[in-house]
Amino acid sequence: MGPPFCVPGAATARLPWRAIIDIMTSLRSVAQVEAELVALRAAAERAGRALACLFSTADEFEAAIIKERRAAGAYGPPPRKRYAVGAVVVTFVLSAVFLML
Repeated sequence: MGPPFCVPGAATARLPWRAIIDIMTSLRSVAQVEAELVALRAAAERAGRALACLFSTADEFEAAIIKERRAAGAYGPPPRKRYAVGAVVVTFVLSAVFLML
């Protein structure tokens, strides 16, 4: 006979398997089973509605996500606005330098 870890069932011998089996096989009343079936049907119906997609293609879905993130400010201001503000600042600084000369 080999080491103790090679004996079948040695690692799980002390687990409370009888209690676990009793819990799993406990009898349920008809009302409990019916209530679980109603809940299962409702969950399946909600899942079916959740799977219905508002977009016909993945491109539309991606475009909607990007549009929503832009509206939330995730990507910062559009580059044109940044360049316009930078151009105004540079123009102001250059004109101030020119006037000083």
